[in-house]
Parts: sequence; structure tokens; C-alpha cells
Amino acid sequence: MSSPLSADRPAAQPPGRGSVEALISQARRLRGDVDAVRRDSEDDGTDARGRWQRALYDLALHQLSDLDEHLAQLRDGPAPAPRPGSLLSRVGSAEWNLLTDEAEWSGELFQILGRDPASVPLSLDELPSVVLAEDRPKLTAMVTGCLVDARPIDGEFRIVRPDDTVRTVHMMGEPVLDADGSTASMWAVLRDVSELRRSQRAVSETRDSLRRHPLSAGSERRAAVEPREAVPPPWHGLLRFPHLGRPGLDLAAAYLPSTAHAPGGGGWYDACPLGGDETLLSVGDLTRPDAETAQAPALLIGALRGLARAGTRPAQLPDGLARLLEATTLPPVRGAVYCAYRPDTRTLTWAHAGRPAPLLFRRGTGRGLAGQAEATLEAGDLLLLHTGGLGPAAVRHLLALAPRLTEADSAQDGVRIVTEGICECPGQEAAACLLVARVTP
Repeated sequence: MSSPLSADRPAAQPPGRGSVEALISQARRLRGDVDAVRRDSEDDGTDARGRWQRALYDLALHQLSDLDEHLAQLRDGPAPAPRPGSLLSRVGSAEWNLLTDEAEWSGELFQILGRDPASVPLSLDELPSVVLAEDRPKLTAMVTGCLVDARPIDGEFRIVRPDDTVRTVHMMGEPVLDADGSTASMWAVLRDVSELRRSQRAVSETRDSLRRHPLSAGSERRAAVEPREAVPPPWHGLLRFPHLGRPGLDLAAAYLPSTAHAPGGGGWYDACPLGGDETLLSVGDLTRPDAETAQAPALLIGALRGLARAGTRPAQLPDGLARLLEATTLPPVRGAVYCAYRPDTRTLTWAHAGRPAPLLFRRGTGRGLAGQAEATLEAGDLLLLHTGGLGPAAVRHLLALAPRLTEADSAQDGVRIVTEGICECPGQEAAACLLVARVTP
């Protein structure tokens, strides 16, 4: 690939090895300073604000580690792959020749876009075909400004890979001039920043949730004595269903307090919109469900929504969420189930971490969806997601209620049948979260 030449100055020469080494040393010193400040503030991490601050320190440390690796790549040449858990992915480059309409891509760019390295690179006219429809005008404006007005490119857009995953790409570029000063080609560097943006959104959403939904000691005490109807504990105030509803689904949820007075507060349920009319449904448990983690479910919901809205599919959520939580003071997920529902095809895709699996009730019968990753639902189907607080005996009892559940007129009726059934089940003492979704015509 030829060296780029901007419209008004020659491209800067690559820095010498010594200057890059100096930058690496500075980055490592800064990382050490941030780590020292984080350790000094450990005593302040016992409340929600302190935990949020610690999460920000961890995010900064991740970013500085990635900066160190990118500088090392600049010194040593392209790395074969990003390190596991890295917030910044590999960097690819491209040059589009305006005279011949040919394109030259680096191997890393093929990997970023999920394309076969043996395929022909996309031309500038073809590049928008892999960009999310709502982001195409942004890409067009950036390229036009570069080619027509000689403005540098510096912006982000989302691409759709062949496996339907959505990634966020940061693009920087500039025009390359020929001998007479005319634009001959466009050169660009593209970087996959999906994980970084997801992490930033998660921090932002958890911060905002703390501002909007502060918890009081009195409200936490009331959660332990709520009736077994679908009355959410305080941290479920984040959720806006079933009043707004979701396309193709009737939704209702419940929290079943422990009858053994065991510590609670580590479970969550949620429904959030994905692209188009698709909906993500999730329920789960965190480890260490004690008073110190009373706000953890609210924080986790923010992180989960950030990942999902950035394009993370259900199969990727267990690992993605685990990596994100490693960089925070939040406890890890003990067990969870994540489902995505597309109303146009009535397709349900799901994944779970730990024991709980979705229960599907149809035409008087019920079954677990263990062993499957995708199912086609029918109008009138009732889907039950639950946390691990429901033991095997309780699940068997619920499956025996299939005739009643499949005759339920609404998701709320389904919740009532389930909560009444659990009350009748001997030995059910652990707290649990339930989410019922009824497929509408």
C-alpha cells in the first residue's frame, strides 16, 4: 500500500523505535499511577458510588493496557490477534484507488468485517452495503467530505457482519494526492471499537440508574415482605414493561421472596428492545446476594442493556457479561438465561449460563428448552424464564400446570398461576425471579 499524502502536507514519517519506546514507557507509568490511586481508594468502595468509581478505574486500566499493546504493535508490527478480553480490537487499513476503482485491504480489515481474506475487497461504492442502514448517510458524508473537500475522516459507524453480528468501527483517513495535486485515492485506518463502546455505555447507564433510582434502607426492608404477586423489589423500577409492551409479546414478571429469610437481592429480570422489533428477555442470579450487593442487579441490567443494544447476541452474552464484570466490583453471574425474540418470524434464540433453562408451554403441555439454541414459537405459546431459586421439584410442579398455563388469557394470568403453584409446592424456600412472555397473534 502506498504511503498516504494529505491535501496540504506530506504524511508524517513513522516514529523511530526509540520514540515509540518512550511512549510505551509513559503509558506504563500512567497505568501504574492509576493503579496506585485505585488501590488507595479501596476503602471507599463499600457504597454504590464507591463501586461505580472503582468500575471507572478498572475501565481506565483496561484502556491503558490496550494503549500499551497498540504502541507495542506499532513498534513490532501487526500482532496475530488481540489479547483475550481486550476492549480494543485489531486495526485494519485500506486504500481505495479512484482512478482504477480498485481497493487494497490489510488482512486485519477482512477479519474486522468478517469477510473471507480470499475475496475481493469492497470498492467505495460497495462499502455501504455492509454498513447498518441508519449509519450509511454518516459514512457517505465522511467519504464525500474527504474526496471533495479534502477533509480528514474521523468518525464511527456500525457494520453488519455475514453472521448478522453488529460491530462498531472507528474510521480515520485522508485523501492521497497525485503529482498535480488531484485526489488519486483515499487511505483509511479502521478499528473495531465495539467492546470499548459497550463498556462505556454500561458505565454510563449504571451511573444514570444510580441517579434516577436511589435505594433507601426502608425500601429494601419492604422488598422482603412483599406478597407473592408480581410486585417488583425497588431495583426493578428500571423496568417499564408491561405498560409499554413489546411487539408480538405480552409480558409480566414476579419476584418470589425467600420463605426461609435467606439473604436476597441478587436476582433480576428484564426486557429491552434490540434492533427493529426484536426483544431481549433475561433473568438471572448474582453470587453473594447480600445487603452489600443490593444495587448490583440494577447495575448489571444497565451493563446487559449496553451489550445487547451494541449488537451482542444471546449466545455471546454470558462470556461478554462475564468479561465486563471482571473489570468491576460487581459479583459474577451465578446463573442466567438470555432470549432474543423476533416477532416477524416468531423465532426465539437463547443461551444460558448455569442451570436455568426456559420453559415452553403449548397446547396443554410443557417442556424445558434445554439442549436447544433456537425455537419457533406459535401464537398462544407461553414462555417462562426463571432464576435458579426454583428447584427441580418446583419446575416439575410447574410443568404439571401446563393445561392451566396454556389457557391463560394474558401473561399476568400466567404469573398468577405460577406464583400460586409455587406456594403449593412443598420445600420451595429460595427467592426467585420470574418472567412470563405470552406470544400474541
